[in-house]
Amino acid sequence: MRRISMQTFTQTMASRTVRLGCVLGLSIALSACATSTNQRTNPGVNQGPQVSPSLAQEEPYQGLKRRVAIARFSDETRRGTSFFVDSNFDRIGKQTSDMLAARLTETGRFIMLERTDLNQVIAEQNYANLEPNRVGADYLIVGSVSEFGHSNVSETGVFTRNRVQQATATVNVRLVDTTNGQIVFSQEATGQSRAEASTTFGVGERAAFDTQLADRAVSAAISQLVSNLMENLLDRPWQAYIVGSQNGSLLMTGGQAQGLNVGDQLVLYRRGESVRNPQTGLDIELPPERLGDVRVTGFIGRGDNELSLIQTSVNVDNYDQLVIRAE
Repeated sequence: MRRISMQTFTQTMASRTVRLGCVLGLSIALSACATSTNQRTNPGVNQGPQVSPSLAQEEPYQGLKRRVAIARFSDETRRGTSFFVDSNFDRIGKQTSDMLAARLTETGRFIMLERTDLNQVIAEQNYANLEPNRVGADYLIVGSVSEFGHSNVSETGVFTRNRVQQATATVNVRLVDTTNGQIVFSQEATGQSRAEASTTFGVGERAAFDTQLADRAVSAAISQLVSNLMENLLDRPWQAYIVGSQNGSLLMTGGQAQGLNVGDQLVLYRRGESVRNPQTGLDIELPPERLGDVRVTGFIGRGDNELSLIQTSVNVDNYDQLVIRAE
């Protein structure tokens, strides 16, 4: 029987211990690598805050509401027949219009009027034998998606592989005064959304292309536009018009739906003369003449077509030459 010396036995056990430690260490390393997979989405913002401090209010809005309509939102990126367009070649344009309308409606600061699907509204009115009641907007929003794209980049290291997916969308909007067709505000915003997935030693998830990145990029661009668009709309003077009289009271457009209350004091003006600017070709309305104050005494009608009853000490005639403003 072969005898093993104590020294040989000790060396053999030490060698086995070292090999066992290497195996355990490699197993732990691979386990750690398996948990290093990272997949995240970051809606990009690169043009300042999404909501300005003056609009970040939790209390319900109590001011006067402007009537706003989104006239047209088109896809101008010319992507042809890709899956981003519908039968009218404008799916992403409709999506952007719906997002913007939803954001503005949620604020409670505006009366949003339907224009994109107005034909469906008229068809429903005809089906129900309702008399169509058209409401004009104070301001129109016209916009387009001018740039859109996505990228897929792989970054490879010695032991790691990182895949970065990114979508970018650029949206342009214009705010148009319906009284003269003049563009009073315009802005461009770019939104980005990205997702990452990494593997180490071949261990980790392999993410397919995330189709939601495109939607999130458009949403990020809209978020950047909403704040400045709202501030410009609210900076425009709220105004109403006299449409008639009843039982000694004048009838003014606008009502509680637009934020008016009984007892509110407003200012009555006679509109200034309209002259043509030879440089621009646009009509310019000269400063109005202040006639006096009016007071809201009641309301008639319902909803957005509600009228206000007002009283004033001013002798009123030629209603079409008068305008009422809040100051």
